[in-house]
Amino acid sequence: MDALTLLQQLINGLSLGSLYALIAVGYTMVYGILRLINFAHGDLIMVAAYLAVMGVGLFSWPWPLAAGAAILLTGGVGVILERAAYRPLRKAPRISLLISAIAASFLLENLVLVLGGGRPRAFPAPGWLAGSLHLGGLFLPRLSLVIPAVTALSVGALFLLVYRTPTGRAMRAIAADWETVSLMGVDVNRIISLTFLVGSLLAGVGGILWALKYPQVNPFLGILPGLKAFIAAVLGGIGNLAGAVAGGLLLGMLEILIVAAWPSWAGYRDAVAFALLILLLLVKPTGLWGESLEEEKL
Repeated sequence: MDALTLLQQLINGLSLGSLYALIAVGYTMVYGILRLINFAHGDLIMVAAYLAVMGVGLFSWPWPLAAGAAILLTGGVGVILERAAYRPLRKAPRISLLISAIAASFLLENLVLVLGGGRPRAFPAPGWLAGSLHLGGLFLPRLSLVIPAVTALSVGALFLLVYRTPTGRAMRAIAADWETVSLMGVDVNRIISLTFLVGSLLAGVGGILWALKYPQVNPFLGILPGLKAFIAAVLGGIGNLAGAVAGGLLLGMLEILIVAAWPSWAGYRDAVAFALLILLLLVKPTGLWGESLEEEKL
């Protein structure tokens, strides 16, 4: 592989890894506070894509309005899930929350399947994202440049929220010691709902970008990217925001570079990702940048 080809593949890996990172931070935020793997998080990607399709196709909204409304509504769906499926079980055994998360995932998939049908739908894309730029011998699709930029802005805003605002301090305090924080007068329910809202908004952004990159929408769209983002979160150290971003970028790079180096492995790229997860859990269960479970923080 020559230097130009390597640079081209690194750009492709950055685009894919940015998507994984954007989705992974939603997983890690919820886990950091509730110690819950929100398996419905991946399906919020699908919900955002379908809502955008409906906005453009059924209501003839301009694309920016449809995408923005889809992201906001996806945030609302995340809050509803927290209040209906997770909050009533917060003091139940951890396995009950996990089962509820799996049930919520199946509920979203089958609800969309009933309402929207199982036929794949084309995802509308604005004209300004079409085409590509040519720089020397590099081929740069506009979308491959937009995805990392949007991810950087979204994750940057998240880090400002978590590390530079009173709400973020409350999130981190709840992640460290839930019971003590509740005794200090902090509205724990409000902070947890806000955490789900922020994570779901990021999933909504990720869903729009994913559907732009792979423009075919179906009720099971969110399963694979959701699982890949979960792997990225575990890879970086689930519960660690910076680790989730690094894990997403690393996973995207590895997938692209492995296929570029060994094209015959293209059909096994998903298997490689899951094998990486198993290997990591065997060697370093807390992830590359994770801490022990007792000390894990946002």
